[in-house]
Amino acid sequence: MKTTTNIAVLTATLALSFTAFAQVDGVIHAGKVLVKPEQGALREQTLVLEDGKVAAIHDGYRSLNTLGLADVPVYDLKNHYVMPGMIDMHVHVTFERDKDANPHNWLTKEDADYALHSIPYLKRTLDAGFTSVRDLGSNYKVIFPLKRAVEAQTIVGPRIFAAGNAVTPTGGHADLHGYRHDVTQTVNYSLGVCDGANDCQRAVRDVIKHGADVIKITATGGVLSNTAAGVNQQLTDDELTAIVNAAHNLGRKVAAHAHGTGGINAALRAGVDSIEHGSYLDDESIKLFKEHDAYLVPTLLAGHTVSEEVLSNPNMPKAVADKVRQVAPKMEKAFRSALKNKVNIAFGTDSGVSRHGNNAYEARLMVKYGMTPKEVLVSATRTAAKLLGQEKYLGSLEVGKFADIIALEADPEKDIKALSKVAFVMKNGVVYKQQD
Repeated sequence: MKTTTNIAVLTATLALSFTAFAQVDGVIHAGKVLVKPEQGALREQTLVLEDGKVAAIHDGYRSLNTLGLADVPVYDLKNHYVMPGMIDMHVHVTFERDKDANPHNWLTKEDADYALHSIPYLKRTLDAGFTSVRDLGSNYKVIFPLKRAVEAQTIVGPRIFAAGNAVTPTGGHADLHGYRHDVTQTVNYSLGVCDGANDCQRAVRDVIKHGADVIKITATGGVLSNTAAGVNQQLTDDELTAIVNAAHNLGRKVAAHAHGTGGINAALRAGVDSIEHGSYLDDESIKLFKEHDAYLVPTLLAGHTVSEEVLSNPNMPKAVADKVRQVAPKMEKAFRSALKNKVNIAFGTDSGVSRHGNNAYEARLMVKYGMTPKEVLVSATRTAAKLLGQEKYLGSLEVGKFADIIALEADPEKDIKALSKVAFVMKNGVVYKQQD
């Protein structure tokens, strides 16, 4: 009996010790808070944040004294709409398209130039309320050092999940185009270029070896590659199967850039986890999305951006301009079809094609094309976290999740434009933006 009592006392003492040593990051008084994105916002809540996570949520505005706390920051967000940090599932943080830039600039730049130029892109993205991003195609020598620098808080930015170099066939969308063969050979730009099932399996292993969190593939041609190759299937069925098997066996999901119908459907049959763009999806695509529980990342903002650019940029290569005119108008119809048929849709912008920090404009297009504001909020939080495989940590403000929290000046459920007015940003319990 005495032993049992001693164990109980020791357990209680240890529990108190752990509480004493827990780092309380702060307390938030939220006028409205979206704890579970698929449900309604709660009113007048107190969030307690500990060790970078949500430790407790209480009804009403609790004082530090009531909570048994002292010398802890209290963030007054009583006049704000508080929600989980948003997740953009398709970005390219190491560049930003500029129609006025010299298209040959890349011949003069070092990897360090791209890394340094990325620093403001990352900050703008975080300031816009996107606390996590999935980078789907950046030079591995640049993106992974950036990811490590953000994790170490050496630079400011969202949490990065990165693919590094895309896996693509020779001459495919992610290969280098538009220059002499000896120039492209010297640059050796794409780590993931492969041909044949065995070689593509090797390429997957290689990009993972270099740090890939996710595998990005180019199942079809792309709009912005400077080649008149269209947007049809580029990786063969055997190559797609080999890529997916190799990736899944090594614990990585596969995101497939795919515009043309044949490539979309071949990628889905092979078992990819998401289709990026999906411009020409059809009834068979819908069936395959559901059969494989795959996701569409629509990137409507990319189509919107290049559609505007083609009207004002006489220097856009003809091969690119022709594809813009053909593909961009198809994206709305594809999105509406996916939405109507209840395909999983995760928020993604293709920022880098558009301006970093303008990511929330994607939400306006999603609403314009038929989504409800609530569905957009779920897409940018809970659904995106699930596609990332990070639903245990991200996507809601339930107790135990990371304290990735943003506050808006207005209610996005009433007006989706509110997502562009972010007043407060916290990531892992650290405040990065706070407006008076």
